[in-house]
Amino acid sequence: MSLYRTELRRLTKRRFTRWMTLAGVLVLLAVLAGVFLTNHKIGPAERARAERQAEQQYQEQVRWAEQEKAACVQAQAAGTPNKEGRFPPDCEMISPPPRDAFQAQWFLPSTFDFRKTFDETLVPFTAILALVGFVVGASFVGAEWSTGGMMNLLLWRPKRLTVLLTKLAALLTGLLTLALTSAVVWTVGFWLVGTFRGTTAKTTSGAWQSFALTGLRGLLLVLTAATIGFALASLGRHTAMALGGAIALAVVGQFGVGILLSMANVTFVEAWLLPTYALAWMQKKVTLENWDSCNNVSYSGECKPETLDITWQHSSTLLIGGLVVLLGAALWAMRRRDIS
Repeated sequence: MSLYRTELRRLTKRRFTRWMTLAGVLVLLAVLAGVFLTNHKIGPAERARAERQAEQQYQEQVRWAEQEKAACVQAQAAGTPNKEGRFPPDCEMISPPPRDAFQAQWFLPSTFDFRKTFDETLVPFTAILALVGFVVGASFVGAEWSTGGMMNLLLWRPKRLTVLLTKLAALLTGLLTLALTSAVVWTVGFWLVGTFRGTTAKTTSGAWQSFALTGLRGLLLVLTAATIGFALASLGRHTAMALGGAIALAVVGQFGVGILLSMANVTFVEAWLLPTYALAWMQKKVTLENWDSCNNVSYSGECKPETLDITWQHSSTLLIGGLVVLLGAALWAMRRRDIS
């Protein structure tokens, strides 16, 4: 019997894998449903309503300005002192804002533009699947160690590295299938959202190519997260090793470091936090701003903060380095340590 097919079957038959996958799918469907319900298709009726609301706001401001101007003139005629500074010295200065200051588009309901917005939806999609992959990957190998299944398997197949890498291959294959299937449903779902609750206009071949590249980066991030969870659980020989390490990294390595760096007035604190690099990997670049610097101040007094760009190249270096170190350590431990 093929070891790979056996491990793939073991992965799909595990109840934890099924429940975790179901939970991830339900969260994705909830996000999709939420976007559908909170957006609206804009037609002539919605635009007319927005125009009426803009005109109503403008007329309210006109009436308020006329009332204030009349009160100002009355106060000056009566010689009432202006103690609170309510009125200017010249009542003619009180005038309503121009009509074009009230734009109808401000009063339009939220609408989903597929071409402009779908790329952004791939970030939460990737984050949810990465979490599922990390937990399932850690549980898949961690349960084998904690229940003694790994020892029994090595009696049948004594080649340690082959067994561990085959398990990893089965995990990545199953996760790849889940990710691709979910991506198709996610894309079709948001296309329907754009069709019935927004617009799909101007979605060119170039836009689809951009979506595909973002999706590919997301897929690689999901597989990397699963591999890291697998490696951590294999190192600790227990699922809790991976989950505990992830919690420690989130609480101590992220919040703790962020607080300490902020207290030390370190510039660009976000550059030391992992979510920044994950976001940069998905969006290709994240620009951090330091508003405390204002190095370049124009003659008009405009503050231009100091900036720092985190690119996908920086993120790839961090991801590859972490993946090589953790997976290499897991393979080394598998080869060197006693199986007991």
